[in-house]
Amino acid sequence: MSFSIAGKTAVVTGAANGVGQSIARHFLSAGANVMFADMDETRLSEELGDADEDDGNAAYFAGDLREKLTVANLLSATIDRFDGVDILVNASRQMATGDPLNADEDAVSMLIEQNLMTSLRVTQLFAKRMIKQAEKTEDDGPAGSIINLSSIAARRSRPELLAYSVSSAALDQMTRSMAIALAPNRIRVNAIALGSVMSASLKGALQDDEEMREEIVAATPLERIASSSELAEVAQFLASNGSSFMTGQVLTVDGGRTLVDRADAPAH
Repeated sequence: MSFSIAGKTAVVTGAANGVGQSIARHFLSAGANVMFADMDETRLSEELGDADEDDGNAAYFAGDLREKLTVANLLSATIDRFDGVDILVNASRQMATGDPLNADEDAVSMLIEQNLMTSLRVTQLFAKRMIKQAEKTEDDGPAGSIINLSSIAARRSRPELLAYSVSSAALDQMTRSMAIALAPNRIRVNAIALGSVMSASLKGALQDDEEMREEIVAATPLERIASSSELAEVAQFLASNGSSFMTGQVLTVDGGRTLVDRADAPAH
């Protein structure tokens, strides 16, 4: 079974930096057409450079995907550029900590909106396009793959991560529900539950806190922090036909951390 995604068209949200960008770049190097989507147009332009050309296999779209019209515009831009869409990666997410007894309702709502509702709206619209594409062909093979980026926080009871944990758990359930709903249309929906990944935010947090790095490593059986490229490899597996009989699954990629789940481990 091949893990190839060459010639497929993928849309990756949260692609201006971090894990989202790593996945988008990895898909590009694997021969896919890739639409990099994010709010940060300056960063997208800087990162893509001359890759975003009319005849290239990379393009970018800047906009706030919390807005329904922006989601529709992203789909239109993708269709205009690449004629269709085969893979969707919902990698745009946010993390915040706080006191659960005095939780800021606006902060909780923000994470629910960003980590759950935005992914749901993007999934709904792009799934409808995948269904439409499948109806026009006689091929009975896979019609699309949708991948959500979640977190092991969904299964860890850390009070300071209340909003992030709730939004992650809800995203996991959305993954399972959408997988069942879209299975008759041959569209697969899976998620990756991340442990500690050397994203831009974590790298910044560790620059002045060597103790945090040591705590994370000590709490992880494999005794290291994952690189974003390792997550990109897992995403390619879920996007490819190599996982063609997998749907509704939440793959844990955490170096074994949830196997021990130390109560005193840091939130990251």
